[in-house]
Amino acid sequence: MAVIGGGRMGAGIAQSFAAAGSRVTVVESGAEAAAAALDRVATGLTRAAERGRLAEPAESVLARVTTVASPEELPSDLALVVEAVPEDAALKAKLLAAAEQAVADDTVLATNTSSLSVTELGAALRRPARFLGMHFFNPVPASALIELVVAPETADATLESALAWTHALGKTDVVVKDSPGFASSRLGLALGLEAVRMVEEGVAEPAAIDAAMSLGYKHPMGPLKLTDLVGLDVRLAIAEYLQVTLGERFAPPALLREKVARGELGRKTGQGFYTWE
Repeated sequence: MAVIGGGRMGAGIAQSFAAAGSRVTVVESGAEAAAAALDRVATGLTRAAERGRLAEPAESVLARVTTVASPEELPSDLALVVEAVPEDAALKAKLLAAAEQAVADDTVLATNTSSLSVTELGAALRRPARFLGMHFFNPVPASALIELVVAPETADATLESALAWTHALGKTDVVVKDSPGFASSRLGLALGLEAVRMVEEGVAEPAAIDAAMSLGYKHPMGPLKLTDLVGLDVRLAIAEYLQVTLGERFAPPALLREKVARGELGRKTGQGFYTWE
């Protein structure tokens, strides 16, 4: 299989498939970016080995991961290609179309988008029946879920293949129809945006709001800490998209816009609703 994009999500997807026994090709332009992607996979595998979650040495798993500089260089005999680049519809469509040109007609193409229309992304492809959404969750190796997003053009056989891969990774599937935000992002964002509004209005401090949900409702993590982990910029982009497609109930709070403008994007910048080491 192959992953287009070697960032945090792409590297996690590559790690998961390699640990399950697959040979993985990561598409990442430039030697520096490719090296960084392999380093992310190596770091993740080392941590998994330390926790006893690998069935073989990390070095053996990493040996199954290689890189190429563009989708045009992908091997033609791949069973699956997962696109995992930032939430830019034009960029995703361009890379998916390039990958489709390189691989066989029966290769399944998937997008890891968390909210964009799978139907619209598939419109750029010659074989949309072989395309669907495979929404992974961060951190991918530890997450138990993959949200499979089915567009009207997605063939039954494509979904069946995606279900088989999901189960081979030891993860649980949730199958949803293509709609703005799917199930997970739509519900998660609604909770997260309301939590931001509560901070904005001075209702409570972030830690108190998160404790109310984690202790009172048994959420594994509060909505504001989760926002920091996902990235405030990512949540803002999803909110803006859902505002356009679903209405004003998804309008981003001013505080969220202000934090993103200041570069307070969460854990990846060291500051969001919390300060991170």
